[in-house]
Amino acid sequence: MEKLYRPIGVFVAVLWLAACGSSSQTAATSTSTAPGSLTLTPPLRIGATDAAGLTAQLQGGGAAGAALLQLAGAPVCGVDFYYMKFNTTGGAGESAVSSGALMVPTGAAPACSGPRPIVLYAHGTTTEKNYNIADITNTTSTSGQEGLLVAAMFAAQGYIVVAPNYAGYDISTLSYHPYLNAQQESGEMIDALAAARTALPTTFAASTTDSGKLFVTGYSEGGFVAMATTRALQLAGKTVTASAPASGPYALEAFGDAIFYGNVNLGSTVFAPLVTTSYQQAYKNIYNTPADVYSPTYATGIDTLLPSTTSVAQLFADGKLPQAAAFDSMTPVTGNAQLDAVLAVPSNPLFAAGFGEPFLINNSYRLSYVLDAVADPDGAVPVPKAGVPLSAAPQQSLRGALRTNDLRNGTWVPGSPILMCGGGQDPLVFFPVNTGTMQAFWAALPPGLISVLDVNATPAGPFALLQGAFQQSQAAEFAFLQTPAGGGLSPAAAQAQLVRGYHGAVLPFCASAARRFFAAF
Repeated sequence: MEKLYRPIGVFVAVLWLAACGSSSQTAATSTSTAPGSLTLTPPLRIGATDAAGLTAQLQGGGAAGAALLQLAGAPVCGVDFYYMKFNTTGGAGESAVSSGALMVPTGAAPACSGPRPIVLYAHGTTTEKNYNIADITNTTSTSGQEGLLVAAMFAAQGYIVVAPNYAGYDISTLSYHPYLNAQQESGEMIDALAAARTALPTTFAASTTDSGKLFVTGYSEGGFVAMATTRALQLAGKTVTASAPASGPYALEAFGDAIFYGNVNLGSTVFAPLVTTSYQQAYKNIYNTPADVYSPTYATGIDTLLPSTTSVAQLFADGKLPQAAAFDSMTPVTGNAQLDAVLAVPSNPLFAAGFGEPFLINNSYRLSYVLDAVADPDGAVPVPKAGVPLSAAPQQSLRGALRTNDLRNGTWVPGSPILMCGGGQDPLVFFPVNTGTMQAFWAALPPGLISVLDVNATPAGPFALLQGAFQQSQAAEFAFLQTPAGGGLSPAAAQAQLVRGYHGAVLPFCASAARRFFAAF
């Protein structure tokens, strides 16, 4: 798997389209390079399925297919899948070409044609250079699996879906991915939406039109992108009916501070080079050379390493990245007892796993970050607070870039309902320091505008059944891992495996919650 989490895994690995097809229309190449313009009109139809075919595939998929069918509900519509190429900009404002999916509901049911709402979907972190969410026939790829989940959850229920691959992936002409760059990623989402709206009347389902209702959602990195896009659309005077960002790193400065203090998240050794390369391209001040940040073991070539056509597992095996050791287990000693305690290897086993030898990030660089955080603290660390808890003016360049892209930065407050979904025990994107921080930050807003769903909390309220289902699925997975078919793991090993898969396990439940949330508007 090339994602840092298993997004739907076996849920859709068993699925194939009931029928596939391609566009027989004559396509014209555009000479426009304006952001949001299509490079080819109409876009290529690369697949199609009807509701009955998709239902049959789900029903024939055993327990996994039944689980997805239960979460998504029986398909009401068929889906046409289109592959879009469109113009956008990169992290430094350079021209770029990107791609993505347009999923159009089809069929005789009233919900499948005529004016339909649009779901603008942002996918999660991936290292897979060839990621293409439109290629739903490729069920061995995480992009194909995620595309099918989104299709079953939204398009097959009557929503038009627009889902970009992001700059730096698939056929994108950009040599890097502008990871967690709020301005670029929200701009690209808006460009994809503009391209899709241009494409929609040229599709085979031209009677399916934009109703004017727009819903924005996404998971993990996509949760961050979804919230940033909601902000950008609102600030541009555009209508967002409702949004449902999920498990995103919204409070980037607070999240970064927590990690550099020693609360190392799973996946940190992959997230780090994506972040530093992105911000170096955008701001030109993160380092003079990668060796300023990274240990000699890994510095060479790390600025061009990701995304990659090589699997993460192979990058680990080839010694291009450490699997877990973000920091040196021989931590810096400053002589300041309080500071040295902050820098020491933590007792929490999850966080302690982020320390080792060989390590990724230099001690000197970690110390420069922590000293800045101590001198100019983020008020949400260690406990989320209402108000404006961002640091005043970070002097450390990476921390300053995180502050720039932190979604608390600026004066924006949501003007339409938001559901923030996630899992309270997430080891990749910490729920309290991200979702909890945003909830506290917006505590003074009118009741009902901000909703928060922790799928791990005691079941209660409108999503109680969904919370119960998630918790039952985790218990069932834990039991399965200890059976011969699941690997015969010890309880401790099974628990460790459950922790590693937790972030991905939350995705389909938050997607289901988002659909139910959107249905109210």
